[in-house]
Amino acid sequence: MNISNNNIIKLCSFYVSDWHLVTMLLPYINKIIDNEEKVDTVLEKNIQKNIEILVNKLNIENNKKILSLDWKNKNAKKYTNISKIIDKNLGNKIVIIINGNKNYIEDANKNIEKYIKNNISKLEVTGTEIKIIDCYNIIEFDENIIEILDKHDKILNTSGEKEISEVFEDYEKKEKIV
Repeated sequence: MNISNNNIIKLCSFYVSDWHLVTMLLPYINKIIDNEEKVDTVLEKNIQKNIEILVNKLNIENNKKILSLDWKNKNAKKYTNISKIIDKNLGNKIVIIINGNKNYIEDANKNIEKYIKNNISKLEVTGTEIKIIDCYNIIEFDENIIEILDKHDKILNTSGEKEISEVFEDYEKKEKIV
């Protein structure tokens, strides 16, 4: 089994404000928690208050589980923060939501890649699947959108997980040169 091809999926998501991010993520998280997927976050900015306000205003089935997630900021540069998230969820489908500026998202992804490289046997034996959702503020990343899309398998928007070509009709993924 090749963990990098079969068990790792990368999604990107674009938002215009913290409120837009939260309103987009909540229905998706509510759904995947029902599917017994383990959700964790690597956030540059604390969005706990936004989550609490919105969850309390909406009729969300899994509101206690959503509120119990860590919506506070974490240091993406610290490898131990990433390894703790994956280690505590080994053997499960793990969804890691990453949000921050470009460097923050890149640091988090580098640490996830490092973890996978260092622990590939453990991940294969336990059957762990990892879904990474990189959330980008469209205002900050607008000019690099093709570059971002090329690094991801799918896109997450308000209607859920989609193929990139469903959202960006003229998009064709560049083939990676090995």
